[in-house]
Amino acid sequence: MNEIPLFDRPEKFAERPAIFDNGEALRYDWLETRSRVRARQLLGDRSDLDEARIGFLMEPGFEYVVTQWAIWRAGGIAVPLCPAHPQRELEYVIDDADVAMLLASRGLHAKLHPLAEARELPYRRVAARGYDVFPILPLLAEEERARAVAVAEAKDLPQLSIDRRAMILYTSGTTGRPKGVVTTHANIDAHMRALVEAWEWQPTDRILHVLPLHHTHGIVNALCCALYAGASVEFALSFDAAATWDRLASPEVTVFMAVPTIYAKLLREWEKADAFTRRRWSRGAGELRLMVSGSAALPVTLFDRWQEITGHRLLERYGMTEIGMGLSNPFFGERRSGTVGQPLPSVEMRVVDAESRAILAEGVKPLADEVSGEILVRGPMVFSEYWRRPEETAEAFEEGWFRTGDEATLQDGYYRILGRNSVDILKSGGYKISAIEIEELLRSHPAVRDCAVVGLPDEEWGERIAAAVVAEPGAELIPDLTSAGLAGAEERSRSVERVLDPWARERLAPYKVPRRWLCVEELPRNAMGKVQKPLVKELFSKGAK
Repeated sequence: MNEIPLFDRPEKFAERPAIFDNGEALRYDWLETRSRVRARQLLGDRSDLDEARIGFLMEPGFEYVVTQWAIWRAGGIAVPLCPAHPQRELEYVIDDADVAMLLASRGLHAKLHPLAEARELPYRRVAARGYDVFPILPLLAEEERARAVAVAEAKDLPQLSIDRRAMILYTSGTTGRPKGVVTTHANIDAHMRALVEAWEWQPTDRILHVLPLHHTHGIVNALCCALYAGASVEFALSFDAAATWDRLASPEVTVFMAVPTIYAKLLREWEKADAFTRRRWSRGAGELRLMVSGSAALPVTLFDRWQEITGHRLLERYGMTEIGMGLSNPFFGERRSGTVGQPLPSVEMRVVDAESRAILAEGVKPLADEVSGEILVRGPMVFSEYWRRPEETAEAFEEGWFRTGDEATLQDGYYRILGRNSVDILKSGGYKISAIEIEELLRSHPAVRDCAVVGLPDEEWGERIAAAVVAEPGAELIPDLTSAGLAGAEERSRSVERVLDPWARERLAPYKVPRRWLCVEELPRNAMGKVQKPLVKELFSKGAK
């Protein structure tokens, strides 16, 4: 008997639209049929894929969902690949996961096929609606297709236990080479149940999906949760700020999830628009039921500005590849800027320091308010293992609690993230300093569009605080450059320092003020919009570009 609750949805919501793809509405019963057919195609002569890793490189859309479900129905482990990744990163994931087969859409065939050939891996190309992808369904007339579908559906698919491994997603690799995070169907189910309950997903919802589909934010939060609730997913062909505003202003869309960089781009597009368009966009977006921000810290200035123009207080939450979602501001109730709320249903969370760690075996005692420590998480959505890394898996847990590596404080019942203790928690002059706190302050300066604060090795201080700044276009952050016509990178950075250093000294403790400044055109980010701080550190050795 199939134990995967997600696969019960097509029967419950058969005639409802599951996916809107390129203007076409595709129902749950068609998703059911197509995923079963493709599962049989994947199996071939086998009765069960037995957790073979299946890598797939596809654009967001109906065929992506069909392929994901087919891999699961056939008993395989889904390994989604990122279309934006260069060849080297694709090769790393393919080799590390030891995939048994590769699938690619027609549009991404040329990118993936050479990698499959070089490794002599079975390879299939998935075309629109999948009819010319496998020998079982060559290009056929409509009547023949229908008969082939009926035959494929009649064949048995493996019985699935909810404890089976389901997916391997790779970490962003900010502290080393990316690791494969293995989640079971039970982990994913717990993740979906918690979010559907906390965010009150309804079958009448329709989410505009603009997120990458190789991270948990795009795969589980925005896609799987919608389908679990019987809601509809509308995929954008590619992100375009004006087109996204138009869809948010439409009466069909009720839910939107994005990373802070997307919200920042939308704000800039809104600022460029004429008064009539601004009113239309603001009024329409204000009617959405839910707007969520995640995957990176949401600047308070962005939170406040979004509320000004749409009326929405963005719901910020906290999660990571290993735990799914752990914390969330409430759907109903106060959403506090700069915080990530409280534990989601079924999640246990603690903030601990060295002293409280000593009593983990007796039950973790949380720290008092305002005291910083590492976040530990326990719950049914926490991942099962790092793929083929038993030592690193063991090191990631303490007495059954997952060590997130993130530091936080609990303030009046709400968690405030201080940052990664490896890259965002700086240790300078004997002080423990939150890079995020400094970044929030710098972003409040009218001439700063964005910034990243890092610690540079220093013999005297341990780490010397450094800030890379992206200037707001048109702002008089560097007046001597604009008037004198100077163009060098060093001059730009010196001018940034002349303006921001005295301003920061008025607002920060002396040990928190950056000692080095750099003016850059943009910050290096990964596909989910997270700033890659190791690359920011490299910028200081190279100088501004």
